Amino acid sequence: MGYLLENGDSLRIIRDIHCNTLDYRHSHNHTSLLMSAPQSIFQYKKYWAKRFGTAPFLPMSKEEMEKLGWDQCDIILVTGDAYVDHPSFGMAIVGRLLENQGFRVGIIAQPDWYDVNAFKVLGEPKLFFGVTAGNMDSMVNRYTSDKKIRTDDAYTPNAAPGKRPDRSVIVYSQKVRQAYKSVPIILGGIEASLRRIAHYDYWSEKVRRSVLMDAKADLLLFGNAERALVDVAHQIASGANIKDITDIRGTVFMVDSIGPDWIEQDSTTLDKPGQLSPPVNPYQMISPDKTKPVNAKSDISHSKNHSREKIVVRLPSYEAVCDDPIMYAHTSRVLHLESNPGNARILVQRVGNRDLWINPPPIPLEMDEMDQLYELPYAREPHPSYGKQKIPAFDMIRFSVTIQRGCFGGCTFCSITEHEGRIIQNRSEDSIVREVEHIRDNAPEFTGVISDLGGPTANMYRLACKSKAIESSCRKLSCVYPRICPNLDTDHSSLINLYRKVRSLSGIKKVLIGSGVRYDLAIESPDYVKELAQHHVGGYLKIAPEAIGEGPLSKMMKPGVGTYHRFKELFDRYSKQAGKEQYLIPYFIAAHPGTTDDDMLDLAVWLKANGFRADQVQSFLPSPMALATAMYHSEKNPLRKVTSDSEDVIVPKGLRKRRLHKAFLRYHDPENWPLLRDALKKMGRADLIGPGKKHLIPQYQPKGTGFNPEGSRRPKKYQAFRTTHTGLPINPKPN
Repeated sequence: MGYLLENGDSLRIIRDIHCNTLDYRHSHNHTSLLMSAPQSIFQYKKYWAKRFGTAPFLPMSKEEMEKLGWDQCDIILVTGDAYVDHPSFGMAIVGRLLENQGFRVGIIAQPDWYDVNAFKVLGEPKLFFGVTAGNMDSMVNRYTSDKKIRTDDAYTPNAAPGKRPDRSVIVYSQKVRQAYKSVPIILGGIEASLRRIAHYDYWSEKVRRSVLMDAKADLLLFGNAERALVDVAHQIASGANIKDITDIRGTVFMVDSIGPDWIEQDSTTLDKPGQLSPPVNPYQMISPDKTKPVNAKSDISHSKNHSREKIVVRLPSYEAVCDDPIMYAHTSRVLHLESNPGNARILVQRVGNRDLWINPPPIPLEMDEMDQLYELPYAREPHPSYGKQKIPAFDMIRFSVTIQRGCFGGCTFCSITEHEGRIIQNRSEDSIVREVEHIRDNAPEFTGVISDLGGPTANMYRLACKSKAIESSCRKLSCVYPRICPNLDTDHSSLINLYRKVRSLSGIKKVLIGSGVRYDLAIESPDYVKELAQHHVGGYLKIAPEAIGEGPLSKMMKPGVGTYHRFKELFDRYSKQAGKEQYLIPYFIAAHPGTTDDDMLDLAVWLKANGFRADQVQSFLPSPMALATAMYHSEKNPLRKVTSDSEDVIVPKGLRKRRLHKAFLRYHDPENWPLLRDALKKMGRADLIGPGKKHLIPQYQPKGTGFNPEGSRRPKKYQAFRTTHTGLPINPKPN
């Protein structure tokens, strides 16, 4: 829900004269899903329980409820994270927003999923249960990209591992249903959002159906779902049956049939793929025996006279995408093409004898809504029940401020765009300043240093398409790849002014930028690079080229390495002008689709030539619904039309191959040298083995090393990916 909610070949812009007045009508009630300015989430009539006022913390026990004068919760939120009442945590945003609407909201955080009584600690809610895995997908949270169990969990007190189940959304929902059979269950958060449709699951190595069905829930909210959440809550409070709530953007539910008011359009008419194998037409709706079409209505969808607002796009069925990887890649491509709130159509996918109905994405929040949302009365601390236990994720962000949401970069391996969308949602400068002042005046242990002013990226604040009409009709997957769109306003002056205003506040000693800088955007505004380098870097600045070879970069939708060098030139120049010794720390991904052994070797040579050593590296992790995951599974490129004859994608699979690619990134580690020597000889590059500077690795092997290459070691506790520059002091010079 927002966070319960959660926290290639360039596609041409397709302009459609209908895009600004899309009117989706569901056959059950014909209510409009018009892409016009929606009602503010703060303008609903407050629920009667508003009289109870604001809770210091949302209650996690009956005792706390009694102190608040409650006899029952209206809504109970179940989460896989510890409850931290801070706007960087999904449960806090969701809970405080619902409280603002007048609802009595309780939280069950990290319940014992083996004990149904753990889901009864607050009693039965009057309206519904909201279920989320937390700020992270539970599988990503627990397992590394090599499928090893992680030794810690940053969202748990004292970083204790194992406090949430695998596929938490499913397990929690089933336990809630066991505890209270008739109470509605609504899914949300990053895990539900990215699993809202049939998706490839890396951990089981198969295509799984929508999590909505496995969880046996009533409704799924995807993306930043504050609009949907508030609307659904008020409708249920007014007596609506959750099964009849079908007219809200950003929602997913099951239907028995489409209804006569709708015209089905096969996704083949949007982007016709070829077949990998030649059995039955995979676009027919398949009956459970997979041999008979149940509905062929979509055959009429080729007619251009059909009204766009009456059309639903039929994706290949769950059974079809399970059977044929090309159908999976095609479905992924169409899903991403239908992701702009301004022109996205309703999608349906057959699962057995029912249809999964996916409404268009939610309309982004306006600035005043973002301001109010982030200025709700958060305690900005973990729940008191945790005592003195440390929650690492909170310690990391406690002095940071979110200034925007969304990302229009479109990196294929990243889930931000799929979850938060490409349209940037901004807070006002005044609201951000008020939050900084609140931290300064109230936060314990605050030393005057703001650790970050950012969001999914550091420098997309107030950046947007120059034309609302073009923005509403655009179907490009990225605004910056293969080059920056001429319709994108890249003026960073609003962000520069914000930085200056915040750092000028009394009591603020330093404002650091911890979010990743999109350097291809930054070089469009040299004044921003100057401001950043001279005032907001603490010696090192992290950026993410991810790769240097055109093969992997084209599959990631990332800029070429020349862009990195142009940014570095500006960064070094302005750092030198300020008399500061500062360095860029690049991040890279191993084993991404499109990456060959030669690509990784070239990167290793580049790292050594530039004096970089990666302390810990990350292999590509195929997260649900990402375009790169579709490449990984199908070995086809969904950035272009997918056919049996279309571009094949090289995909590094298998433990040995993935270990080798990680080893290239850590060429300096003696544990990896035997593996690298063997690979270099097989690649005909034994000339890189030797004692000189021109060599990548030495011929000799230090005693006692070489037995624990990449992928065979347990990850170190608390250690995130980091790269060091050889020859630098351990601690950078103070500014």
